[in-house]
Amino acid sequence: MGRLAFLEARRELALRRGRITPAMAVHERAQAIRQALEDLGPFWIKIGQILSTRPDIVPRTVIDELEQLHDCISPEPFAPFETVIEGDLGPDWRDHFQDIQTDEPLGAASLAQTYRATMNDGTPAVVKIQRPRTREVVTADMALLRRLARTITRHTPRFSAVVDTEAMLNVIFDAMEPELDFTLEAANMERARACAAEFKHLSVPDVLLATEHVLIQSLAPGRSIRDVKPDEFTDEERTAIGQDLLAFMYKGFFTDRFFHADPHPGNVFVEPGQGATIIDWGMTGRMDRSLSSTLLLLFFQLAGNDGAAVARTWTALGHPTPWAQPTAFADDMANFVPKVATASLDELNFGVSLTAILQFSTKRGIRVNPAIAILGKAFANVEGSLRCLCPELVITQILEDEIQEIIFTLAHELMSEKQAACTVLEIMHAAPTAHRKIQGLLDSLTNNEFTLRITEGKDPQTILAEQAASRSRNRRRAVLAAAALALWKLTDNRRRQR
Repeated sequence: MGRLAFLEARRELALRRGRITPAMAVHERAQAIRQALEDLGPFWIKIGQILSTRPDIVPRTVIDELEQLHDCISPEPFAPFETVIEGDLGPDWRDHFQDIQTDEPLGAASLAQTYRATMNDGTPAVVKIQRPRTREVVTADMALLRRLARTITRHTPRFSAVVDTEAMLNVIFDAMEPELDFTLEAANMERARACAAEFKHLSVPDVLLATEHVLIQSLAPGRSIRDVKPDEFTDEERTAIGQDLLAFMYKGFFTDRFFHADPHPGNVFVEPGQGATIIDWGMTGRMDRSLSSTLLLLFFQLAGNDGAAVARTWTALGHPTPWAQPTAFADDMANFVPKVATASLDELNFGVSLTAILQFSTKRGIRVNPAIAILGKAFANVEGSLRCLCPELVITQILEDEIQEIIFTLAHELMSEKQAACTVLEIMHAAPTAHRKIQGLLDSLTNNEFTLRITEGKDPQTILAEQAASRSRNRRRAVLAAAALALWKLTDNRRRQR
């Protein structure tokens, strides 16, 4: 940070003396920020990747630089990684393999390096080894960043009322936890494989062995999706891979509520005739039912080109500040949404457009759910992967194609015995006073004296018939009263969430 301050002071002096233009100063500043994050280490590189999808916080020029952090990690020699693998697998760790190519890593990421290997049974494999002391360094950096977030909250109350920096960081830290313990990443892979089983053109590598710092998995066929040429595939295969990949992400958002949070092109491998393989399940996102259903409604409104509805639903993801401008935000959406609804990937970056809505809402004083940081990153990254292979896809059209199955799954979940029991318990737990009042109403509705008073002077047959009808009406009223209580409970929950 001291170096950044020194470079900024020198840049300002050069600008005043006319040695550089304002545009050059902006570009140099963005480069210096990206370089500083690289030098600070793997955790800060990951933070930079997240910030590259937050145009409400970071200027466009800086975003252009931060987007390079996906691809510019320099590999390191094997020696320090050998210490790590020996610590987890023992001094005879090489006995697990016929061969392991340690001279040149297969890939270098911010928190680990990977090496090609062949298992003793001949299975081609990838060995992923965590960088030395990663957990200690990242944990210390997380603590430092939390303190910084609290300082920002104290000194910038207006900004913090719109952007909950600490809550956003907690979402990111939770998503990164499996990257610090590969047994958690292995569990993510097993779950993801089950989720991907219904997609013909998608797969997830098999876990062959997992410890805290070492993960051995089957080798993904093909190459990174950014390194292939679209004409290597038939048009039908390209489209099928793209549709399956996007449908898989939609399923993760809206029904599984578990999704790959970092599906950039380096994490999607493709091969003609073998579809796509999604690797690196260290960073995943999770959502609760309420956020997932609200997000589904938002996507459906985007597909329907309904800017006013998008503004209402986006606001429901969080809450307006006292100085919010909801009318101005609705006008922003009315102008913005038509540009997104029918555009293909080749015409518009929809993932960045999604985070652009966040930029509009922040400007208008509307605070949203901190999980949007992970959602925006996931969607922008998968979109970048798809653009490499099938840029002609219209992603809102794919959502419309998938909506029937998504709604059916949600309806089946809603009608399950578990959810029904949960709803009944919520009603019973609602408000004791309301419960007692409704119980009193039901008691009075079934009071025989009340029935006799209104039927006094009539013949016995008429009285019996009216009593039977009264009991039937009372049962219906009881059902309506219970339904009213349930509706009141749901409405009250939504009101409190907002």
